[in-house]
Amino acid sequence: MDLLGRLGRTDAEIDPATDDAAGVLVRRAQLGDREAFEALVRVRLDRLLRLALSIVGNEPDARDAVQDSCLRAWRELPRLREVDRFEAWLWRITINACRSGVRGRRRASVHEVAVDELAPGSEPRDPGRPLADDVTVRDAIRRAFRRLDTDKRTILILHHVEGRPVNEIAILLGIAEGTAKSRLHTARSALGRALEVER
Repeated sequence: MDLLGRLGRTDAEIDPATDDAAGVLVRRAQLGDREAFEALVRVRLDRLLRLALSIVGNEPDARDAVQDSCLRAWRELPRLREVDRFEAWLWRITINACRSGVRGRRRASVHEVAVDELAPGSEPRDPGRPLADDVTVRDAIRRAFRRLDTDKRTILILHHVEGRPVNEIAILLGIAEGTAKSRLHTARSALGRALEVER
């Protein structure tokens, strides 16, 4: 009997975003079940694309990076030992694919990051403030963000856009937690300096 049968749930009753269900689907996918793998990826696809777009800067390259990541994950999945680490493992593959893509391109990119999401503690626009002020600030942040290297953009996106805590970022990037804190601090400082230049 398969794992779903033992749990007494049908495919339709499984929520691939929950840890328990993801574990069941990962085990099925490791045995070659493409539908299980697709279910795992489907619920994470929007966030993966948003992350990739933030890192590589344009939609075609972001889609390529996510596509490459998914193909690599499918091929490598049978070797994943810690089934409960699937999400972190998939994100790390995607981040590495984005880094490789950016390094391979070696060209400037335009980032379509939602500025409200990137700016920590940002408030909704004050209706009494002229829209031109908001556009100017957002444009300055976009230009400043473009000045950062891939690693700094990645850690800022993971923390401020994805809302991931430092310990989780450390796992995703395969670094010590103290190193992640240090890199996040450095990235924030670099963004602040870049903003000063842009203003």
